[in-house]
Amino acid sequence: MYTFINDYSEGAHPKVLKALLETNDEQTVGYGNDQYCISASKKIQDELGVDADIHYVIGGTQANLTIISHLLKDYQAVISTDQGHISVHETGAIEATGHKVLTRPHEDGKLTPAMIKDILDEHTDEHMVQPYLVYISQTTEVGTYYTLDELKELYACVKDNGLLLFIDGARLASALTQHDAPSLKDIASLCDVFTIGGTKNGALFGEAIVILNEQFKQGFRFQMKQKGSMLAKGRLLGIQFDALFTDGLYYEIGKHENDMALSIKETLKKYQFHIVFESTTNQIFVDLDNTILEKIEKEFKVSHIQKISPDKTRIRIVTSWATNQNIVDKFNTYLSEIA
Repeated sequence: MYTFINDYSEGAHPKVLKALLETNDEQTVGYGNDQYCISASKKIQDELGVDADIHYVIGGTQANLTIISHLLKDYQAVISTDQGHISVHETGAIEATGHKVLTRPHEDGKLTPAMIKDILDEHTDEHMVQPYLVYISQTTEVGTYYTLDELKELYACVKDNGLLLFIDGARLASALTQHDAPSLKDIASLCDVFTIGGTKNGALFGEAIVILNEQFKQGFRFQMKQKGSMLAKGRLLGIQFDALFTDGLYYEIGKHENDMALSIKETLKKYQFHIVFESTTNQIFVDLDNTILEKIEKEFKVSHIQKISPDKTRIRIVTSWATNQNIVDKFNTYLSEIA
């Protein structure tokens, strides 16, 4: 049975594994000071076109709580949508570090300037937490993405109100291949800090943290160590990101997973299944009658997102670097037979 539950069910892209195997017997210094972390950072820096501090951590939750803890004073809060990963899927990790997450209902997964202003208007004095950091995901939790124009508008609002912007790039590869989405170079000029996801983009594990704001570069490694996000065998992260940013592999992965999802989406549309969010990335949300869902789950696994009614369920289908055309063709054929 094949699973479309997430984009990290498999191990790692063969080129990443090859790089890990070829360097396995080497001895290097620890904690991200090795030559592979340095090489990976140089490759990422070249794409950014600006000076940045780059650090590697083992996972997305560690990245998010470490960044937010570092950027905020203890009385400050972070703004997110109600579907933001830090609000829903991190077991209160941000709140556990002492920072409230202030939310508004999302619009197609996105945060808007109007939502930011609404939250600011509600928090006016020292008897409340002070909103200071804005958090968004690229792509969003529902598979949509911020276009370059949308990100420019959002960042202008952030700067006009004296705030900071943090972009969670857990699925960044999927967004970077969209024609109207911001490039890495664009992102580097439109936020204070962002992450480049590895776990969901062909690595065994790991995220790269890119700090652009000079104010927050100093002391970040102390924060990493205290929050348990610094890996002794840091070279395992550096080797993976060095491979991902060699010969365009990171973009290749993003395009492949998007292409596989698009093929499935076209079949769903052909047979008039209800697709919830219109996106061209690797996540598909669709509402299905439970009788249809039961048939699908005889051959494939999908995520159950929520009950829409007693007879209907919203599911998520996710493709990855390892989703191959044969599996997608099999799934599409199965859909057509059910329909």
